[in-house]
Amino acid sequence: MTFPVLGPALVALLVAVHLFSGKLKFLERLPRSRWLSAAGGSSVAYVFVHLLPELAHAQSLLGKQAEGTDFAAIETHIYLIALVGLVLFYGLQQVMSSSAARRDMVTTPRLFWLHLSTFAVYSIIIGYLLIQGEDRTPAALATYGIAMALHMIVVDVGLRLAHGQLYHDKGRWVLAAMPILGAGLALTTDISELAILSMVAFLGGGVILNVLKEELPEDRQSSFAAFLAGTAGYTVLLLLAT
Repeated sequence: MTFPVLGPALVALLVAVHLFSGKLKFLERLPRSRWLSAAGGSSVAYVFVHLLPELAHAQSLLGKQAEGTDFAAIETHIYLIALVGLVLFYGLQQVMSSSAARRDMVTTPRLFWLHLSTFAVYSIIIGYLLIQGEDRTPAALATYGIAMALHMIVVDVGLRLAHGQLYHDKGRWVLAAMPILGAGLALTTDISELAILSMVAFLGGGVILNVLKEELPEDRQSSFAAFLAGTAGYTVLLLLAT
């Protein structure tokens, strides 16, 4: 169990991101806001500097637990979970892009709820890990929470651009509730370390895909310099926090 004040405070930060980031209209402009590119770089830095080393530990743990079972021959179990996260969000993006092309960029309620439900699970995991993850120092917990808040700003802008008023009226309220739900589950359930690390793996794959899908398309006109600055700056912060 993590820190009684810091964890809930970071959950509140995630809630605020969903409820109020829409007021930052400059984030939705083209060329893409440098602040969004920097936030994306920070999120990716967190995945590669902190989450992937956690996955290495998880793989070691899983390998020991798999000894003598039918899964013993598989050497990359935990990375497969990260791959599932990446592929799931890639598939979702392809469905959204294909539908948008057919409907001249007009969303539908069915697609909206499909898109939203996937990110709802994502947000539950983030909230859960803020309260009950691996043992963390206050600095490590803060860097995780801030990285996820920056990442969810990127996600929130993407959802707002994809679904417009429908997301503003309904979606942001649903996603704002999800970190609270995740934190509540963390306080009332006790799952294994392996299950927690599996959530970390899934989250890592999702973060990588969701940041890159927002940064890479040419029509985003993203700023590489801002992305690089966010990546480098957050990497330094993470190294100082460890």
